[in-house]
Amino acid sequence: MQHLLPLTLIFLSANVLAGPFDKGDAKQGKTTHQKLCADCHVAKFGGDGSKIYTRAERRVKNASALAQQITACNAMLGTNLFPEDELHLAAYLNGQFYKFK
Repeated sequence: MQHLLPLTLIFLSANVLAGPFDKGDAKQGKTTHQKLCADCHVAKFGGDGSKIYTRAERRVKNASALAQQITACNAMLGTNLFPEDELHLAAYLNGQFYKFK
């Protein structure tokens, strides 16, 4: 039993250091973003639409809020993303813009 303690501590510390969307595929998320999100963001914010993520008064201020916003957009727009698609999208947005840990 004592020999399991170091392994347990390593496992737990690895989870603490992991990012909030590490199980998502950012490459797939980027494709989804380009297909389903970018046009709306460009229409609302101009340019390439990225100002929605970088503006001072943005709504998303933590990883949980990012996940909730993606789910809300999915529901409002009827994009029919599966939970794993939302995770991929969050992985892309977090890596590209937010950098939440």
